[in-house]
Order: sequence, then C-alpha cells, then structure tokens
Amino acid sequence: MWARASAALLAGFLLAAAVTGLVAWLPPGPWQRAIVPSLVAFVPLWMLAALWAFSFRSGLRAWAWLGAGALAGFALLWLLRAMHWVQ
Repeated sequence: MWARASAALLAGFLLAAAVTGLVAWLPPGPWQRAIVPSLVAFVPLWMLAALWAFSFRSGLRAWAWLGAGALAGFALLWLLRAMHWVQ
C-alpha cells in the first residue's frame, strides 16, 4: 500500500504536471492565456492520477504505469518545444 501511495504522490504529481503542460501549450495562441485554466485543472488531474495508482495490483505496476505516463508526457513536451511547434 505504501508503494502505491508514494507512486500516487510522486509519479502522479509528475503525470499531472505533464498533462497540465500539454493543456497549456496545445491550444492555439500564446500559452499565457491557458495557464490559469491549466493550473485549475492540475489538482483534479493529480487526484485522478492518485486514484488510478490505487487501482493497480502492486506498487511496482503503479510506479511503472504512472512513471511511464509522466515520462511520455514530458518527452512530448520536450519534442514540441524542440521542433518549435509551441512558443
């Protein structure tokens, strides 16, 4: 249970941060317009990730899935910025 709780706290935070970054960057226009709605969405996204962590059978699976999702999200953010598709 502690492994899933730590995955919910840490990996869920990173996953929610990556999704929040995508929510801020992907709409057309400057990202500054989307920062407030994306920050408002951050806490519910983090809570959803935390709930999702407790649906796994083991803490290792929770860490693996949430960590992979966070890694994929940050990789996508990096790719969008490296290709100059976002400001």
